[in-house]
Amino acid sequence: QVQLVESGGGLVQPGGSLRLSCVASGSISSIDAMGWYRQAPGKQRELVGIITTGGNTNYADFVKGRFTVSRDNAKNTVYLQMRSLRAVETAVYFCNALLIGRFNVRYDRWGQGTQVTVST
Repeated sequence: QVQLVESGGGLVQPGGSLRLSCVASGSISSIDAMGWYRQAPGKQRELVGIITTGGNTNYADFVKGRFTVSRDNAKNTVYLQMRSLRAVETAVYFCNALLIGRFNVRYDRWGQGTQVTVST
């Protein structure tokens, strides 16, 4: 069983920065893509950014160069560096990994989420 554990969330002022980390552990065969999603109160979960094993990235339009997703394959870790944070980005941020199991079966695993609050 694979577990994803996020860290780095908390309270930050508008315009500030925050870096989230997510570590995958357990019985890992291989990991394809890893990434970040978020869910604000009353809204659906939405993509923030994802990254493949090879380093190809895909970001939501609202990022506009402010966020960077990176990964350390040796550590099974994905990061989300956020800058110029806005109050509307207050949400629970979730880590996601697309895993490859036996017989080349793909499946998703989600972390528990970490709260990011942007406020004075």
